[in-house]
Amino acid sequence: MFPHTAPDPRIGRRLDDPVVETPAFLVSDAKLEANLTAAKERAKALGVTLRPHLKTHKSIEIARRQMMSPEGPATVSTLLEAEYFAANGVTDLIYAVGIAPQKLGRVERIRASGCDLKILLDNVDAARHVSAYTAARSIEIPVLVEIDVDGHRSGITPESDLLLEVVKSLTGGARFVGLLTHAGASYDKEGAANARGAARRERDGIVLAADRLRAEGIEVPIVSVGSTPTVFAAEDETGVTEIRCGVYAMFDLFMTNLGVCTLDRIAGSVLTTVIGHQKEKGQVIVDAGWMAMSRDRGTARQHEDFGYGLVCDLAGRPVRGLDVRMTGANQEHGILQAVAGEALKPEDFPVGRRLRILPNHACPTAAPYEKLLLVEDETLTVKAALDHVRGW
Repeated sequence: MFPHTAPDPRIGRRLDDPVVETPAFLVSDAKLEANLTAAKERAKALGVTLRPHLKTHKSIEIARRQMMSPEGPATVSTLLEAEYFAANGVTDLIYAVGIAPQKLGRVERIRASGCDLKILLDNVDAARHVSAYTAARSIEIPVLVEIDVDGHRSGITPESDLLLEVVKSLTGGARFVGLLTHAGASYDKEGAANARGAARRERDGIVLAADRLRAEGIEVPIVSVGSTPTVFAAEDETGVTEIRCGVYAMFDLFMTNLGVCTLDRIAGSVLTTVIGHQKEKGQVIVDAGWMAMSRDRGTARQHEDFGYGLVCDLAGRPVRGLDVRMTGANQEHGILQAVAGEALKPEDFPVGRRLRILPNHACPTAAPYEKLLLVEDETLTVKAALDHVRGW
């Protein structure tokens, strides 16, 4: 299903070698390692299991460095990811998106392959669908119920009577194994105080839900929380068994604006080539448009609007502080411009010059690329071309 191919000709080549065509998604090996280590240390300090979310890179090579063991635990956002990681030996997964009934056949097949895949739901209808499916097939599927701690997206509020109703609707082979939440509000405001508050609400909300179920005699073995801002801001995770986070592996400009990381911790970037100029407008045109950078403009509502990304030199250093950004994009064209100081000059950005663009959001930016290129920072050479999965 996921065949291995011949060695990639880009391995061992410098980033300015013509063999390394653009656009390409680059991963700084040293920064990646520092980010992965930081999350492991945080989880250990908080006394919880780290269950990393693999959706940012979707790559088994990075996952093996990120997880606590080759078997997991880990989190995925699509069943294709679950199939890919299960085929590569990951046996402890949570599919952290509410289950659609027609996907239960794929869930069954993944579990039959030897992977303990757990699913998520937050309503009685879904619980009954899973219960009926497992009864008809005489199989077991472990289920987590999603808790809404901040009104961000989906889930059941910790105080709701619906919580007990949903759990009791899981019958037969639909086995309740715990609760899961995501502190999405940690992305809404900048600053450490907001992240700490979101982490407290996340922990307090899901622990309250777990306590309510235990008071009814229901075991809650898994109490799962997580987001990148809260894993680094949490002060107390008493009552929580595991923490999930994903974008921390790469970080991005959105996380920088939140104050979760600094620019020099952003591990993912897009390699691009200058293809032209609009001298009168002070613009430089590159071959990475919104297909290469994604349409995510999340920083537009933050204190620094980076447009489609921050422009860096070949070594990944911002070319002029925060001044030069991808201010516009078409499908395959990126428009670079200075937002402060003097206009860009064509002689400083000759046709053929290679640049790196830091993305607003690492997850959608990395997603469409066939391979992720792992880069040795000191030599600016490609160390590896990493497989990853694309699609659903």
